[in-house]
Amino acid sequence: MTARFAHFAGHRALVVVTFLQAACGVYFLADVLTELPELRGESMHPVFELMVVATLGFGSVLGAVEIRRLLGRNRHMESRMRVASGAFLELLEEHFVRWSLTPSERDVALLSVKGLSIGEIAALRETREGTVKAQCAAVYRKAGVSGRAQLLSLFVEDLMAGVVLEPTAAR
Repeated sequence: MTARFAHFAGHRALVVVTFLQAACGVYFLADVLTELPELRGESMHPVFELMVVATLGFGSVLGAVEIRRLLGRNRHMESRMRVASGAFLELLEEHFVRWSLTPSERDVALLSVKGLSIGEIAALRETREGTVKAQCAAVYRKAGVSGRAQLLSLFVEDLMAGVVLEPTAAR
């Protein structure tokens, strides 16, 4: 199950449970209203059933409010992720142009940044591992770094440019 599907399924489950809770509340309310004339002598039973109906109604409202909040937060986070992803891709492209990478080197650099191993990159590109190693070496040389970790750190530094960390107070 993909993370996106699981996320959607979680929202769907919350909606279904909230709907069922509201339906139960309506059912119990109808039941209490139809039994009310018969239960005039018993004072606690209708009160208890009305408390159950009120609790179900309150739970349904809270569920609906939470669903609305979660969906809004989800939209906001997806929007932020699209912006961050776009900014990261722009940053990669700027560096690739500045380093004058060939199309093959760009592909290898991108797959390397994504975290694929030399073997995985070679299999994906249908080439030999030695070719991928040579292309990685060319990328590292053009970027002025010694390996994948330093290559990634270049991008992280650029993404965090201008971010100032506040010193923590000594305890």
